[in-house]
Amino acid sequence: MINPRILGGKPIIKGTRISVEFILELLSSGMSTSDVLKEYPHLKREDVLAALDFATKTVKREEIISPIKISHKR
Repeated sequence: MINPRILGGKPIIKGTRISVEFILELLSSGMSTSDVLKEYPHLKREDVLAALDFATKTVKREEIISPIKISHKR
């Protein structure tokens, strides 16, 4: 869910002020889904999975632009 009035428009877990970015940081720091749920009992497993799904879809849509080699002819 994205609301420009909550966390500057960052994607958040619906019904919370917890950002998708924060969930990803917790998981990438080594926390398991179970650890996250113990630390934030108001979250559900589906919330964590939704954050991962959002990140996956975001990366999938990402466009890679290759650098252009510019030759300097004189």
